[in-house]
Amino acid sequence: MLIAADKFKGSLTAVQVAAHVAVGLHKGAPGVRVTSVPVADGGDGTVDAAVAGGFERRTVRVTGPLGEPVEAAYALRGGTAVVEMAEASGLQHLPSGVFAPLTATTYGTGELLKAALDAGARSIVLGVGGSATNDGGSGMLSALGARLLDADGAPVPPGGGPLAALATADLSGLDPRLAETEVVLASDVDNPLLGPKGAAAVYGPQKGASAADVAALDAALGHYVAVLAEAAGPAAASAAEAPGAGAAGGIGYGALVGLGASFRAGIDVMLDVLGFAEALDGVDLVITGEGSLDEQTLHGKAPVGVAQAARARGIDVVAVCGRLALSPSALGAAGIRRAYPLSALEPDPALSIPNAGPLLERVAQSLAEDFLT
Repeated sequence: MLIAADKFKGSLTAVQVAAHVAVGLHKGAPGVRVTSVPVADGGDGTVDAAVAGGFERRTVRVTGPLGEPVEAAYALRGGTAVVEMAEASGLQHLPSGVFAPLTATTYGTGELLKAALDAGARSIVLGVGGSATNDGGSGMLSALGARLLDADGAPVPPGGGPLAALATADLSGLDPRLAETEVVLASDVDNPLLGPKGAAAVYGPQKGASAADVAALDAALGHYVAVLAEAAGPAAASAAEAPGAGAAGGIGYGALVGLGASFRAGIDVMLDVLGFAEALDGVDLVITGEGSLDEQTLHGKAPVGVAQAARARGIDVVAVCGRLALSPSALGAAGIRRAYPLSALEPDPALSIPNAGPLLERVAQSLAEDFLT
């Protein structure tokens, strides 16, 4: 049996999920052979999944979303790095109850990318998600050498809001190593940068943006696109409509335009990086999962990516989760034969979340008894 589950957000990392599931499987079917490939879809937990898959964790000090120094990690193996923007610019770096949708910066993500380049990486997976920012990746580009200036020739302040004052952009100073580096933008969302489905409108409110903030950010990002198009040509304008441009507060757009990144579904990238195809050799059943199996799961989340890859090899897939909000037919269409939610044992999230580990062992034991005895 192969465990390939994502984290249970707020309770267990992907590595912890795999460990608890393995305990339960061995209780239900002693002697069963169990392997694991903890997975992630590009959001928070992506570096942890890479490290569990054999990458080396590297920690550096970078600029946090509010401008303060923070510790951030990336993963490295050979010439390949996995960089998780949430490590540098994520919501976890904000004090409880504090949001800064207009001024939070991705500068630290640029510093993290530079550290990966300094370490010799020439293939970089940039996993985006869980961001505190809405700056279109302007901070990231600035950290990598771009000059974004106001009408007085001064650098525009950090954040998406100040981009309204952007007058000129000069990308000629971007780190020359980027030209010889393959950058893959890994995300579980394919939103454009602007408009009703864009970065500000869809995700701004999750980062504390009011209706007025959303309007201001969308306008500022539109202006940012226009200025970058003057500097980099029409492709910079069309990139705003590209899938993934609106990911993580628009950092996707900055990566597409400034880093020459290509966009791929995060789970597909990570399955390749982690050697999932090889891990499926000799496997009879795959167990995937995440904290909540719901409609969002069906749109590029890890369990569906795992299920598609396994079913393509003719291997059955079942899932574990904290909460199940999908019908059996929806699960089946996604390639998941059956799901085992913790809520079936403990419906109160206030009790289920802190006790997710033991509950997971119990559902995994039931799973093993259903499929292996």
